[in-house]
Amino acid sequence: MAIERIGILTSGGDCAGLNAVIRAVVHRAIQGYGWQVFGIHEGTRGFMKRPVACEELHLGIFTGNILRMGGTILGTTNEGDPFDFPMPDGTRQDRSEEIIEGYRQLGLDALIAVGGDGSLAILRRLAQQGGLNLVGIPKTIDNDVPFTENSIGYITAVNVATEALDRLQPTAMSHSRVMVLEVMGREAGHIALNSGIAGGADVILIPEIPYSLDKIRNKIEGVKREQGRNFFLVVVAEGVMTESGVPVTVTDADGHKRLGGIGHHLGRRIAEEIGAQTRVTVLGHTQRGGSPTPQDRLFASAFGVRAVDMVAEGKFDRMVAWSNRDCIDVPLADVVTQPHNVDPNGPVVRTARGLGICLGN
Repeated sequence: MAIERIGILTSGGDCAGLNAVIRAVVHRAIQGYGWQVFGIHEGTRGFMKRPVACEELHLGIFTGNILRMGGTILGTTNEGDPFDFPMPDGTRQDRSEEIIEGYRQLGLDALIAVGGDGSLAILRRLAQQGGLNLVGIPKTIDNDVPFTENSIGYITAVNVATEALDRLQPTAMSHSRVMVLEVMGREAGHIALNSGIAGGADVILIPEIPYSLDKIRNKIEGVKREQGRNFFLVVVAEGVMTESGVPVTVTDADGHKRLGGIGHHLGRRIAEEIGAQTRVTVLGHTQRGGSPTPQDRLFASAFGVRAVDMVAEGKFDRMVAWSNRDCIDVPLADVVTQPHNVDPNGPVVRTARGLGICLGN
């Protein structure tokens, strides 16, 4: 088929590197193929609006600082399943056909979607229902999209968490404290594990590995006894539960519950059971924002170029991925069925254990 007009949208939570991938798609599509590129605002919600909320993207947009900016110039959303969309009157409706019709109103020949496994699953379902030509690009700070070694935003998030540990260590030492750092990671502990190793943590707790406070106590007491050190760093992913397996949640100002608070829970428990003075830091959305690292800009650029080439080759219903130092593509049908969590017996976990880091078990 002849390609003339393509769309691009960013969906799900924001992260560093999204603007770099938008830039790469526009450069490759216009300079390489002479296509028109339309950016859809606010993810799939832009397709629901009439007229469709979008803008044509030109090379002149990307002459300034956009490559270095965090967030996404197109906007995004991680709320509102279009197949079960919450309406103002409290009802829920299937608005999937509105999105499909929006795609057709723009006369698009293909859509490049940048999202995590949840967003890509919804977009693939829409594409299957409406016969849309879809190419996916993985982005998530949790790095839990399968078949790719890195997703856009992950490396920047790890850098932010590592820098936080670098800053917490001197104050922990100065006051002989246990510093607990809570990082993002709902079901996958990649950020906690990798930043914990890089930042010299004594304890790393992730959702994939159960823990006990006794093991944490033994670690702290062992370090005191063997190394004569009286300060410690603990990193915990937000999705870690209590010892009894209860999720810890917080309520936002708008009344929505979300995972979070395990850092403060652990801080209290460590203070009670071990008698150590503890302080808790919750990084939250600071891991999403800020300027992307050079590596995230590189992966975003490679993914964007490859996604446009896939459109030209007619390779739809697939996702760009990074594997073995190469930019490849994999079936979206496989991507949306199996999340990539930390392997409790994998090389990174073995590295942590080899360094003497306590993983809670």
